[in-house]
Amino acid sequence: MSRSALVGNVIAMLEDAGFLVSDRCAVRPKSFDVAARRGKEIILVKILGNIDSFDTPIGMEMRRLGMYLDATPIVIGLRTRDEKLDPGVVYFRHGVPVLSPDTAMDLFVEEVPPLIYAAPGGLYVNIDGSVLADARKDRDWSLGRLATELGVSRRTVSKYEDGMNASVEVAVQLEGLFEAPLTDPIDVFDPESIHDDDDPDDAEIDPDDEQLVTVLTRVGFDVHPTRRSPFKAVSEDDRERIKMLTGHSAFTRTAKKRAKIMSSVGNVTQTTSVYVVEDTNRESVEETALIQREEIEAIDDSDSLRDLIRERAKTD
Repeated sequence: MSRSALVGNVIAMLEDAGFLVSDRCAVRPKSFDVAARRGKEIILVKILGNIDSFDTPIGMEMRRLGMYLDATPIVIGLRTRDEKLDPGVVYFRHGVPVLSPDTAMDLFVEEVPPLIYAAPGGLYVNIDGSVLADARKDRDWSLGRLATELGVSRRTVSKYEDGMNASVEVAVQLEGLFEAPLTDPIDVFDPESIHDDDDPDDAEIDPDDEQLVTVLTRVGFDVHPTRRSPFKAVSEDDRERIKMLTGHSAFTRTAKKRAKIMSSVGNVTQTTSVYVVEDTNRESVEETALIQREEIEAIDDSDSLRDLIRERAKTD
């Protein structure tokens, strides 16, 4: 399957699942392909044929954007260099959950979450320790008896009951012994429950954007630079709980395309979008406000900036 067809299939699947899906981010560099929202769930989706191309800088950027936009970064892919991704299994690359299209279909359309995740050493599941302990006690089995049945140490069984995850093989043995489900589904929207990677730091500021960052900071915004997104930064005004996608460049054909994508992504993530340009007679591109550099440099406070954006951010 071509990547273009894969992207189309994933977008159609998300729409069938009831997501509002943004325009495709068809400009480079790009850390994600589409943003999607269903209710309070917001996801940023990278779609790949071979997930081995998903490198550390892109993974860190997606995780940063997840923090800034209260979204979950997800990769949907077909294979690694060596093998296809198994259905029903969550993989991880650089702290980002990776799903096959079948797993994504089960999760988003059928609302059946995966039970298995891949980690160094094999495939694992989340054991519900309290359910396991209750099942063992109902059988009047000691820790030692269960350990003998499983062929593991008593200490290992105690760890399972304390919440340690188990291999798929052990989980199958346990559920066969007690004839009951003992596993919890993988919460793809909370990958930190599986891995303990630290949150990534903000990206470095592009020297070309330092003046804009200074202006936005001066009027009361916290500015989080991005390096691989259709926009240059996500800016936050915590006082008003406003988030703003921010772009900056001369107003070229590519800038217009970026502003259009920002409008679509902003609509999905429920954020404002603004593009700072050197010179233009236009006031907006769809719902992305266009502001000239001289105008924004003359603004003294966040209220004035918000009023100007609100005035201009109207559909053409």
